[in-house]
Amino acid sequence: MVINDSYQWPDGKKSAMCFSVDVDAHSPWFWNNREKLPHLLSHLEQRRFGPRVGIYRIMDLLERYGIKGSFYVPGKVAEDYPELLPALVENGHEVGLHGYFHELVTQVTDAEFTVALEQSLEIFQKQIGRLPAGFRSPAWEMTPYMVGEIKRRGLYDTSLMGYDHPYTIDGVAEVPVQWITDDAIYFKFMGGGGEYWPPNPPGPLVEGWIDQWEALHRFGSLFMLTVHDWISGHGQRIIMLEKLLDKITAEPSVWIATVGEVAAHHAATQMDKFPVSAEIPPEIHDHPARRGA
Repeated sequence: MVINDSYQWPDGKKSAMCFSVDVDAHSPWFWNNREKLPHLLSHLEQRRFGPRVGIYRIMDLLERYGIKGSFYVPGKVAEDYPELLPALVENGHEVGLHGYFHELVTQVTDAEFTVALEQSLEIFQKQIGRLPAGFRSPAWEMTPYMVGEIKRRGLYDTSLMGYDHPYTIDGVAEVPVQWITDDAIYFKFMGGGGEYWPPNPPGPLVEGWIDQWEALHRFGSLFMLTVHDWISGHGQRIIMLEKLLDKITAEPSVWIATVGEVAAHHAATQMDKFPVSAEIPPEIHDHPARRGA
């Protein structure tokens, strides 16, 4: 059976590509240690490399390729580095919201989520004079309540992956992410007894990312790349990203856009296409598997 899920991109483009950055920096460190801050510097300093150095290397990379990126910034990071949001906007990039403390969805109540959302939006308004258009959930998890709050605030979302092109979830434009094109799952080694995994060599990884882009381009879908300031701002990863961008930017039929531009295109032209519900199906109590059948 052939499933026709073709997505229509603007100006006759065959596929789309977004370069996104989750500017986590040190905010997850504060969240994970919120009950008692440790007297240890290693993990904190590794993360602070991002807003000190890494983010500017990534901006320089994008400038060289003529690409505008989408940077999702937690409120805590924006507060501690007040020059960051204005610098991103001044260089033509999109800025979106990424929680306040990079708080994990499974560890906050609905009310706490709303408080973090409102406080973070106020920070964006104060620092750049406007609200962000989009939201990306820390750790890429959402609940039906969160979808409702994002809709209430008129934001698009880019946290889920029900398709590999934009779709609509309960009236919210969803621009999907992909774990396989996220740098953290391959490089998140921090040492110091942290429960992380050894980093992958960048060579085979960039080859795999190029394969993924070529396949999604063939399918007419969206290639969503996500990197982190404190991870991909390092030397060998910049070289890795150059190899990937060399390949993608050489193809004239791919639309390289910000996530906000993709969301706006979807909202304007295809909001009624690919609708899904955010409701969780009820548990099927009489399913044979539950009866031991």
